Amino acid sequence: MGEGLFRDKKILVMGLGRFGGGVDVVKFACEVGARVIVTDLAKPEALAESIAQLKGLDITYHLGSHDSADFEQADMVVANPAVPLDNKFLQIARKAGRKITSQIELFFELCPAKIIGITGANGKSTTTSLTAHLLRSRFSNKVWLGGNIGNEPMLTIVGRIKPDDLVVLELSSFQIEQLAQSDKAPQVALLTNLTPNHLDRYKTFENYCKAKKLIFQHQKPDANQPAVSIFNDEDEVGSKWYTKYQKDAGRVCVKFSADDVPADIRGVYGLPGRAYLANLAGAIAVAKRFGVTDERIIGSLPAFKALPHRLQPVGQARGVRWYNDSKATTPDSSIVALEAFDSPIIIAGGYDKHIPFDEFGAKIAQKAKAAILIGQTAGAIGKIIQAHPQNKAQVRFAKTLEEAVKLANGLAVEGDAVLLSPACASYDMFENYEQRGEQFIDLVNKVIR
Repeated sequence: MGEGLFRDKKILVMGLGRFGGGVDVVKFACEVGARVIVTDLAKPEALAESIAQLKGLDITYHLGSHDSADFEQADMVVANPAVPLDNKFLQIARKAGRKITSQIELFFELCPAKIIGITGANGKSTTTSLTAHLLRSRFSNKVWLGGNIGNEPMLTIVGRIKPDDLVVLELSSFQIEQLAQSDKAPQVALLTNLTPNHLDRYKTFENYCKAKKLIFQHQKPDANQPAVSIFNDEDEVGSKWYTKYQKDAGRVCVKFSADDVPADIRGVYGLPGRAYLANLAGAIAVAKRFGVTDERIIGSLPAFKALPHRLQPVGQARGVRWYNDSKATTPDSSIVALEAFDSPIIIAGGYDKHIPFDEFGAKIAQKAKAAILIGQTAGAIGKIIQAHPQNKAQVRFAKTLEEAVKLANGLAVEGDAVLLSPACASYDMFENYEQRGEQFIDLVNKVIR
């Protein structure tokens, strides 16, 4: 599949990524007979893990910088989602009349099955995984899970997907923007919620919302069914979009909230907090569109496990519970974690994405027993907590995550919960949030032994 697009063509993959973001595209292009060039601003030693996955393939690497000639001469440029659409090298390719595409666009073009796309600021990974889990209770091995969640390499498996299968994808704002370039969107699309994120790229919340909105703007009915747009009724932006889009011909709009989850289903669902109930409600809203019954939902939910780095239980000792929520890279996502517990100890802080911490700091001041702060944003978060008139949280600062874990262990007593929920990206101290979370797990295991 895809041979006609790639065979004997010069394909330029822009952005291999340190953790394999472009590996799927490169493997696929090689498999279907393309001449592949990989260009990345990072040097070979920084890309060693990704390059190792491509060993034995006929690939030309141009690493450490980009060369304008590559973009002028390629038949096709496949850009990593992290590359902004207005990147100057992509502009060179456009001026030269070269086709510019992305992994997600190619997948939508090649995939024969119905695609369910899930996006939002918080909860989209859990909602995506839950959706696939519930659908599998009826459709078994006919459901594929992938996209930004990173489960399956989309292009190298697309040849195995059949027309009557279902594909559930987590879609980032970057991927949605790429899809919009080719006027594509999933037939079923769900928005979990919208709160400020990626302001280092979008500058304003309004611009971030515009990027997410493209997933609904480009939806189209197929020959037999309308497009389906699903919104969280408790989210201000989603509620407005529900009102807007329910007037469209050829579209069915559905809304959901945490209150929709029946008591008998809540009784078998193990994740804490109202936000996680909203994630379940969204997944149920999709599942019901495909005929999944309450009985199947109740039967399948006990087998669902929390995703790594998302309020993931790490261990317990001396009556103290430890949770890894390293995926919480925005203040709003960490507020969700805080609200799931009574007086937790929180480890927070990290790379500055230029998102305000006022609400997050106020929530810590009112809700947490203690805050142990790390990274670039530690000082800014600490000032907000300490300035709050009702602050009851101890504030401590740590230079490393190891020091933070030791401080938390010294403060915690029986009945406490300790959360790594940073409210920030990881790039000031770690390669990514996974590395941060894995280091936290290792440190906790040493402490609680």
